[in-house]
Amino acid sequence: MRTQVAIIGAGPAGLLLAHLLTRGGVDSVVLEARSQEYVASRIRAGILEQSSVDLLTGVGLGDRLRSEGHEHRGIYLNWPGERHHLDFVDLTGRTVWVYGQTEVQKDLVAAGTADVRYEVSEVALHDVESDRPYVTFVDREGNPQRLDAEVIAGCDGSFGPSRNAVPAETFERVYPYSWLGILADVAPSTDELIYAWHPDGFALHSMRSPTVSRLYLQVPNGTDPASWSDDRIWEELARRLGHGQDGWKLTPGPITDKSVLPMRSYVQTPMRHGNLFLAGDAAHIVPPTGAKGLNLAIADVTLLATALVERFRQHSTVLIDSYSDTALRRVWRCTHFSWWMTTMLHTSGDPFDAQLQLSQLRWVTSSSAGATGLAENYAGLPIGF
Repeated sequence: MRTQVAIIGAGPAGLLLAHLLTRGGVDSVVLEARSQEYVASRIRAGILEQSSVDLLTGVGLGDRLRSEGHEHRGIYLNWPGERHHLDFVDLTGRTVWVYGQTEVQKDLVAAGTADVRYEVSEVALHDVESDRPYVTFVDREGNPQRLDAEVIAGCDGSFGPSRNAVPAETFERVYPYSWLGILADVAPSTDELIYAWHPDGFALHSMRSPTVSRLYLQVPNGTDPASWSDDRIWEELARRLGHGQDGWKLTPGPITDKSVLPMRSYVQTPMRHGNLFLAGDAAHIVPPTGAKGLNLAIADVTLLATALVERFRQHSTVLIDSYSDTALRRVWRCTHFSWWMTTMLHTSGDPFDAQLQLSQLRWVTSSSAGATGLAENYAGLPIGF
């Protein structure tokens, strides 16, 4: 087989890249180790920045997002005895949308613009420093295959083969806590997300739809989700989120999913080696506090697609040569913001840290400069920043 761009990974990053390349007149083939059903069912991010929504809308993927997604003007910051709303529209003129990664995946599959080979195995990248890189794999029927290309795009996450094929400098921060996350079949108890600082740990009230809530609790690393009963989860969420505060109430409901998410920051630089280009989680991981993971992947592949179309259609390498530096500028901005939100809201057990966190929360919610800084980063900087 031969194509112009071989894409490893059929998650949102890989499928969006294929979609953008098709629109630009560039051929691609996508290889995915998992089944289509498995990829479609992965529960991941749920918040889209303004820039991501504008991009998806502009490339024909925004109809269902606009009709079924939920536009939010801002977020609440909460700590015992206080709750403050930050209005992003008033502060920056931008909004965010609640629209799960699973929904973005559905829209990309429905678009039908990607040539995807699912359930492949033994994927290996070869000659990535040459002008004729290629990928070998075994297809779902067990037949060895070779895919020749001019460019390989690694969109296969932190555990795929692409990351290890790039000699790089790595930066990592592992946080001493995790999130216990639940999905519940109950209407959200809030109109917009609540980020809560509490002496016993962070809590977040998010949502997936008008009938499905997504909530999180800070827990120690290594926590077994089975050790938390449903009643215990709801009691702790109510306490940390401020149930009864100014008449607000948390409504519990049936929990349909329960999992623990470790928290870490990871950046690999550069995001290019020869004719292999990394995008999304293959190059960087951020803690979910700042709602940046999926949005960073969208920004990466938008930059990469634009550069590849220029390379193949206009025979120019200006954008492709600057891709890594351009993408990393935004990656580090979002990595810092995610670290900042995480360290402001998660408790360490140190009383000194707790007072610094409360001071910072008071400043963010009382200073227009502080509130605008948070809003600008949360609602998202322009792609290509």
